[in-house]
Amino acid sequence: MSLLFSGPAQSVICNENLDEALSEVPNRPAVFAIWAEDGLPYLGRAGDLRRRLKRLLRKREVPGRLLNLRAVAQRILYWCTASNLESLLVLYECARLYLPDTYSDLLRLKVPWFVRLPRSNPFPRLQVGSRLTASGATYGPFRTRALADQFEHDLLDLFQLRRCPEDLQPSPDHPGCIYGEMNMCLRPCQEVVSVEEYVSEARRVTEFLYTSGKSALTVAEFSRDRLSEELQFEAAAREHERAERIRTMLRLQDELAREVSQSCGVAVLPSASAHNAVVLWFLAGGAWQKPLTFTTGNPATGSLDRDLRELIQLASWTDVPLREKEEHLAILGRWYWSSWRDGIWIRCESPDRIPYRRLVTAVSKVVHQSAAVASDSVKKGATEKL
Repeated sequence: MSLLFSGPAQSVICNENLDEALSEVPNRPAVFAIWAEDGLPYLGRAGDLRRRLKRLLRKREVPGRLLNLRAVAQRILYWCTASNLESLLVLYECARLYLPDTYSDLLRLKVPWFVRLPRSNPFPRLQVGSRLTASGATYGPFRTRALADQFEHDLLDLFQLRRCPEDLQPSPDHPGCIYGEMNMCLRPCQEVVSVEEYVSEARRVTEFLYTSGKSALTVAEFSRDRLSEELQFEAAAREHERAERIRTMLRLQDELAREVSQSCGVAVLPSASAHNAVVLWFLAGGAWQKPLTFTTGNPATGSLDRDLRELIQLASWTDVPLREKEEHLAILGRWYWSSWRDGIWIRCESPDRIPYRRLVTAVSKVVHQSAAVASDSVKKGATEKL
């Protein structure tokens, strides 16, 4: 079984009893694959699996324009899902598994934007792009290019990295630029600083990205307090202004934005297997992990907190190649920024620093919502029978 499946697949054999078999298929959300005798499967997801399969595999007397697979279908696999994010992840895994050459065309994933500081250049500079880099720091994801550009602009105002895109050939005769004249760049192009001094500034920017601004904020606040004690009020005011700019910058950025290798969180989703269970889908290091199913109401302990800790401590975290990580973050962004987002997202500092109090609250809320939906479904079914 592949990584991102939360449960086993169910199978339907297409034979003379197909209509009877389809009537036993659950009328709930699912991802499905229909195989012909030869070739690649037809993949899809449905809000009502039974109705969707009956439409695709119904008998018809005369040809029509709507897709009908009854004449070629041999076998059906389906995975029941209980949330939009689970459907998206299972469809992604099925597409990669069964359609490795064309899955990107099927999914149409839009990779979000990132701010990168690659180390491939002796004079590194910030770049905005939709691809991850193997070396250096990458910060994101950002919902739009405009938000990434704004973050880059604000970050450059705090440090003295170069803005020019050219391949530098430092020389005292280099004409420089306006940012150097305004003391907003260290002017490595004119050999005003050495390579080591410029790299030191780039290292400060990298530290800012890895700590989500906490390193620079701590330094600014410490300098402000020290200067105030030394009665250097004008310098203290400048450091206070710098600290406020950092706070404003971090407050306005997207909740998902972090250094990608440290991106971590958990989506608490309803489970398709039971109403008193949830699926914990962790994102660690920018990559989705194998889902964990957690069932509430354990009479042996009676403690959600303890049971959650024991379950998560047994989990193992894996990394994926950069291309897959881009796709994983694209799925996160599509779900998180959508109008149809369900479940609860909890941001974590790392897999070892999980806010268990918030997690317990989220689990209880999702289970309560699942129970309410199940109760409404039962009442609706009873009313229809009457």
